[in-house]
Formats: sequence, C-alpha cells, structure tokens
Amino acid sequence: MKRKHKHEEHVDESWLIPYADVLTLLLALFIVLFAASEVNMEKFQEISESFNQELQGGTGVLSQQAPVETPQDTSKLAIIEDEEEKIKELVEEAPKTPGEDEQEKDFTELFEIQRKIDEYIEKNGLSPRLKTELTAKGLLLTITEGVLYESGSADLTKEAKEIAAEIAKLLVTDLPRKIYIEGHTDNEPVDGIRYPTNWELSSERAINFMKLLLENKKLDPRKFSGTGYGEYQPVATNDTPKGRAQNRRVEVLISPLTVEDE
Repeated sequence: MKRKHKHEEHVDESWLIPYADVLTLLLALFIVLFAASEVNMEKFQEISESFNQELQGGTGVLSQQAPVETPQDTSKLAIIEDEEEKIKELVEEAPKTPGEDEQEKDFTELFEIQRKIDEYIEKNGLSPRLKTELTAKGLLLTITEGVLYESGSADLTKEAKEIAAEIAKLLVTDLPRKIYIEGHTDNEPVDGIRYPTNWELSSERAINFMKLLLENKKLDPRKFSGTGYGEYQPVATNDTPKGRAQNRRVEVLISPLTVEDE
C-alpha cells in the first residue's frame, strides 16, 4: 500500500517587496513634507512678525530696505511750484519797492524772458557761449568772446547781428525796463593804436552791441546804457587761458521794474 504524501500549498509573497518599497517611499515623502512645512511655518511666522512691526513703526528682518532713488517730480505742477518758490526768494533779496505783489509779477515776467532766451540758446546750440542767470538784481545774460567779436576787436560778427535781433525781440515789454550793457576784458595788453587800453576796447564793445539791440525800434533808447569795465571786474583768474577767456565777455542786465519805471 502506497502512502500518500500531502503537499503543502505555499502562498506567493513576492508582492510584499514592492509594497514595502512603496511604504518606505511614502514615509520618506511624509518626512520631507513635514520638514518643509515646519521650515515654511517658521519663515511665515518671521514674515508675519516683520510686517506687523513695520506697520506699527518698529523694525524687523525686512526693515532693511534697498536704497530706492526717489524719482524727480517733473510734472507741470511741480515745475510751477519750483518757479514760484524761486520768485519769492528773489523778491525777498531784491530792493523793496511799494507792492510786493507787483514785484512777484515783475520777477515772473523776468522768469518768462529767461525761459525764452534759454530756449533760443538751446535751439541754436549756443550753450555755454551764452548763458542766463536770474538774480535779485535782474536777469543777466552773459555772452563770451568769439560770439560777438573777434579777439582784440570790437567789430561785430554776422552771428552777433542775428543774436542781437532775437534778444531785442525778447526785451520788448509792456513797461520798458532798464537795460545795462557791460563790456569786460582780460588783463592782456591790446593794440595800442586803435585801443590804447582795455577801457576803450570794453567800452566800444558794449556800445556797439547796445546799438545793435536798438535797431529794434520798439525798444526805448532812454532805458539803455553801455559801460566798459576793462579788466577790472573779472569772473575768473587771468593766470590761465581758460580764465582769461571767461573774463572776455559782454553782459546784458535786464533790471526789475522800479517806481520810476512805472
């Protein structure tokens, strides 16, 4: 009689290996997510505290800001406000005349004349040979040598005649202003035959330019004067070529109105 052998059935457990791998990966994922969550919560807490402190006037980790350059306000309103402030300063510095309101109106008109001259200078590429400055004494137009005259001469150039014609138009105002034309030189000796000294040279330059302006018949000659200062009112040193070039100039001073002008 044969003995029957009972065969044991074995269950396939190979699926446990990938299952264990999945569990391991899930556990690792949860650990990473938990760690990341903790870090972000800490940062979130820091940011929250910083914002609260900033809003309450305190300082925090975000209190150190990168330097930000404040953009210049170039709006029309800002420009007008700057002009008004400048005019008020000039009125305070200027000799007092009856009616401060009238003085402000006067300097406003001078400011407008300056703007128009500056536009002409820029349009024709005359800077820095021509430049303007508005002061308490009036509007000063400075013209360097070479624009109006050749070196050592008082004879006007063709360019001088064009410039004088344009400036003369801008000098025409409802109430005529006093206009002072001043000639200046450096301290170098001049041709002793035609100009014995720099006095004669500077005076003739001022008078010649004044005559050119007065070719505009709308201007009142009684309001004009021409003066030569020679070398005795320098604006720079005479020890260098650059300084001497700055000293050789013609200045046109457009004065504020006074009681006598009205």
